[in-house]
Amino acid sequence: MAAQDTGNAVPMVELQQVFKRYGDVVALASVDMVVRKGEFVTLLGPSGSGKTTLLNLIAGMAQPTSGRIMIDGRDATVLAPSKRGLGMVFQNYALMPHMTVYENVAFPLRVRKMSSEEIAHKVNDVLKLIRLPDIAQRKPRELLGGQQQRVALARCIVYNPSLILLDEPLGALDKKLREQMQLEIKRLHAELGITMLNVTHDQDEALTMSDRIVLMNGGRVEQQCEPEELYFKPCSVFAAGFIGDANLFEARVTGVDAAGVQLSSTSGLASSGMPPFAVKTGDAVTLLVR
Repeated sequence: MAAQDTGNAVPMVELQQVFKRYGDVVALASVDMVVRKGEFVTLLGPSGSGKTTLLNLIAGMAQPTSGRIMIDGRDATVLAPSKRGLGMVFQNYALMPHMTVYENVAFPLRVRKMSSEEIAHKVNDVLKLIRLPDIAQRKPRELLGGQQQRVALARCIVYNPSLILLDEPLGALDKKLREQMQLEIKRLHAELGITMLNVTHDQDEALTMSDRIVLMNGGRVEQQCEPEELYFKPCSVFAAGFIGDANLFEARVTGVDAAGVQLSSTSGLASSGMPPFAVKTGDAVTLLVR
């Protein structure tokens, strides 16, 4: 799935030297990041890497210690969450249990004081879009996990936000449902063209769904690129070990010529190839074998 071609358009999200500290703990260390309009970008990393902190700063649920957050060309650093023009889908869905599916999806439209006729039209359209047109009068407890997740997405989509934030939205689903919902979210993204920013620690989910991945480590951006580049051209030992099934060997460069680089590892493994960076004979390197 390719991101929309926006040419020189203003990015949907731009982080400029964003730093966040909680007491003596540095949660984010001078992060620079851009999310282009129409992209599906995933913040990926282990627990404690700073990805959820970053999402909360963009959502307005926390304020950066320093730096700027731009959303659709506006400085949103201290802007209230309700003024940022975004929607959010949580891991626990956050559906209101006493309301029907129709009432849950209609709620953000009622807050915006739309007419009953317009609300009915929009809710019915979005329930068709998520392929659940016949469940409008059910309560959330009567739905399966995947259905609840689609209703949570519908509640975001119905008021047409410019940006949707997804906070580990598939974490509560079993493996089969998770794989189905990955494809469903990709379909909705392709059809609607809404910018989506997803947080996950699941590398398969990130590789399957994303136009680009921002890999985080220790409050810093380790690498941000397309999934294929992250998999085949990791920029560090951490990136190489985090993505895919990796075998890492300490090695030394034994020769460099026009055909490539020759390596010899301490385990006796010999290899040759063309590395993504310049090396010279005698250099110590790490060899990745998928």
